[in-house]
Amino acid sequence: MKRVSLYSSSPRTRLPPDPLPEPAAEAAAAASAAPPSWRRRLGARLRQHERALLVTLSVVLTLFILWSYVRLHPGPRELTQKDIDGAVVHTLENLPPSSPAAKAYEIISPSVVRVVGTGEERDDGKMPERGIGTGVVIVDNGTILTNLHVVAEAKRIRVTFYDGFESEAEVVSVQPENDLAVIKSMKIPDDLMSASLRSTADLNVGDQVVAVGFPFGIGPSASAGVVSGLAREYRSPEGKHILSNLIQFDAAANPGNSGGPLVTMDGEVVGIVTAILNPTDQRVFVGIGFAVPIENAASAVGLSPF
Repeated sequence: MKRVSLYSSSPRTRLPPDPLPEPAAEAAAAASAAPPSWRRRLGARLRQHERALLVTLSVVLTLFILWSYVRLHPGPRELTQKDIDGAVVHTLENLPPSSPAAKAYEIISPSVVRVVGTGEERDDGKMPERGIGTGVVIVDNGTILTNLHVVAEAKRIRVTFYDGFESEAEVVSVQPENDLAVIKSMKIPDDLMSASLRSTADLNVGDQVVAVGFPFGIGPSASAGVVSGLAREYRSPEGKHILSNLIQFDAAANPGNSGGPLVTMDGEVVGIVTAILNPTDQRVFVGIGFAVPIENAASAVGLSPF
């Protein structure tokens, strides 16, 4: 019969480790007594001075940020004349644009003159005014276009230029059928500018125009409007004169505007203001003015500009 093995339930007794050989024991003792490694020493030092290191790093980082800002945002430098000139040019280039009528007036005004016709000298030495109107220089030698009715009864004619220069003038030729007269100033200012003339072939109803002159002797004055008709006919209040092929416009014109230029937005002359339509005796503008086309006016001078 096979015998069953029996196992004891009591804990086993642990045997002490075998003693190390004498050389190994000496090495272990030496290792336990050796100083810590450099990594351990560095870690210990860092933990010991952690707060001081954090403060130092913060200061260094702050100084770096300040240095970077100064490099990227340099302080204001001293202004030079080139800087000033550039700023002026930039300002002028960015000014709000002026109106088309203002540009037209600026172009034509140096060529517009005030025309005064006077009568015989009186006993008191004064010369009564027979007509006050406007003229426009079309040749820079002092040749001026105006209305015939402005100078028709004048014994002497005096013109005042844009810069205030004054001179006597004389009639060179007339064109009664178009109420035009060509006068020439005996003296002219320096750098006199003549107006640019433009054909009416491409002029349309609704086109913007500006009338420049001396209404009631005040000026030079500008009024803006549009072409309101072409190839119009006008009969004088007395019924003596009929003008045809006229430009009708609604820019304000009054006595004194006669002989002045009617210009496009480019400042080019398309007509000579010659009459206003008014069914009353007030002789003031009610909305309809007439101008002789510049083709007719140019022919009065003998010009063929188109």
